[in-house]
Amino acid sequence: MPGVPLEHVLFVGLVLFALGLYTVLTRRNAIGILMGIELLLNAANIDYVAFARYSGTPTDGQIFAIFVIMLAAAEAAVGLAIVLGIYRNFESIDVDATHSLRH
Repeated sequence: MPGVPLEHVLFVGLVLFALGLYTVLTRRNAIGILMGIELLLNAANIDYVAFARYSGTPTDGQIFAIFVIMLAAAEAAVGLAIVLGIYRNFESIDVDATHSLRH
């Protein structure tokens, strides 16, 4: 097949996944954590589409990618609603400020 080799596409997905994981693990801001989760989901989408493209059934990867995009949209809506609720109660979106929710 002409085009970009599968290894290159998987490397891009790996880099995007690593950046998303780093973002999730190092951010204290809830919006930053949500952005990291979006990066993780986009890395999975790249890999789904790449594997489907090189396996010969491109529609399977696209169907999975569309499902993940719908999941990401729902996650963003619910996540932002939670962030707004945290901001209303604590006047901060710092994740560490919510430790009093455990009590």
